Amino acid sequence: MDISVVVPLYNEAESLPELAQWIERVMKENNFSYEVLMINDGSTDGSWQVIEQLHEKNKCIKGVCFRRNYGKSPALNTGFQRAQGDVVITMDADLQDSPDEIPGLYKMITQEGYDLVSGWKKKRYDPKSKTIPTKLFNATARWVSGIHNLHDFNCGLKAYRREVVKHIEVYADMHRYIPYLAKNAGFTRIGERVVHHQARKYGSSKFGLDRFVNGYLDLLTLWFLTKFGKKPMHFFGLMGSLMFLLGFVAVLVLLILKLYYLHTEHPFFVSDSLYFYIALTCMVLGTQLFMSGFLGELLIRHSSDRNHYEISQEIGLDQ
Repeated sequence: MDISVVVPLYNEAESLPELAQWIERVMKENNFSYEVLMINDGSTDGSWQVIEQLHEKNKCIKGVCFRRNYGKSPALNTGFQRAQGDVVITMDADLQDSPDEIPGLYKMITQEGYDLVSGWKKKRYDPKSKTIPTKLFNATARWVSGIHNLHDFNCGLKAYRREVVKHIEVYADMHRYIPYLAKNAGFTRIGERVVHHQARKYGSSKFGLDRFVNGYLDLLTLWFLTKFGKKPMHFFGLMGSLMFLLGFVAVLVLLILKLYYLHTEHPFFVSDSLYFYIALTCMVLGTQLFMSGFLGELLIRHSSDRNHYEISQEIGLDQ
């Protein structure tokens, strides 16, 4: 199979028929063998019923229905697990991503040798309340990830070599950082393609301030896991040792002062000094940080069911 198109969706019933027809036209014009995996993320507007109807008309359209809303990352991860195409393309269901971009993305993967190609919506039709935070977010993501050639990490339109999606795990809200995840997995040929951005035709945007804030928190988490995820003692142990050493040296200095003033007319009481309690606090915190690193080493293996989601129905897929 040439292409798997993974479409995560939440309450996009109105746009699905038009999107399915558009993808089908592009695939036929280019003689691609394909499948469309529509991952219904607990929609409440009848999106699953629309997917079932589309499957009856076109068996290349397949679907997975979550029992409840989990988020875009779980939907993408589920689609990646089931994708069979040599090239996997992701796009949003709101018609803001153009299926006409598929042949160009496919060519960059198969002929130009990229592992991953991310779309760049250079000209956007979103309100300023969304575009300004997006620019700030992308600038930070470029700096932290070291992938300086990408301008739009959060663009839903991306293409992957199949090996990439089979070797990364997208969880929580990490879909924004799939290029970073791919880079950490050893897939370093990451490219970008300017793609057309269309104004939303149906429904309303899911973007909110909480997604902007959570994006930065997820980036910080991913950076920490990348640097210390396999070696937490290198971070917590180092910080703990430094704090303990600082506190120990401070206590030692206070004891020397105690001995120095022992036979003078001005006795020095260690317990009367504020620095004594600060030193003890440093030693206690240092010990706790060191133990946190030790426990982190014991718990280095993540929960085996972290990416387990309840699925109510599947169509067109081996179950």
